[in-house]
Amino acid sequence: MQPDHPRERWLDEAAGPLVRPYALTRGRARPRGEPLDVVTILIATGRPAPARVRLTREQQRLLTLCRRPHTVADLASELGLPLGVVGVLAEELLENRLLEVTRPLTGARPDPGLLRRVIDELRAL
Repeated sequence: MQPDHPRERWLDEAAGPLVRPYALTRGRARPRGEPLDVVTILIATGRPAPARVRLTREQQRLLTLCRRPHTVADLASELGLPLGVVGVLAEELLENRLLEVTRPLTGARPDPGLLRRVIDELRAL
């Protein structure tokens, strides 16, 4: 019996995942470099993949999603994959300049007046 939805073939209610995560990452369990933070934003560069690089189906889906900026956590949710797997898949795309990373600003402080208005509006609800 053929699955109705492509994602269904990867899962079996009784057995769990039919394809283990390390099979999707060519045997790698974690990124070689520094792991990506869950709030790291990835965006596709639009460059074509080098001829020597063969992208997996999951990497192609990841690139498609990253036409618009997405966090690593959002990508994991959209793809239905563990965060670590998304990190490994994204790493190769980053190495080949198919993705770019945007990290959230650290130390940036929101406007106190804006925060007070938000709190006042929440209380009014």
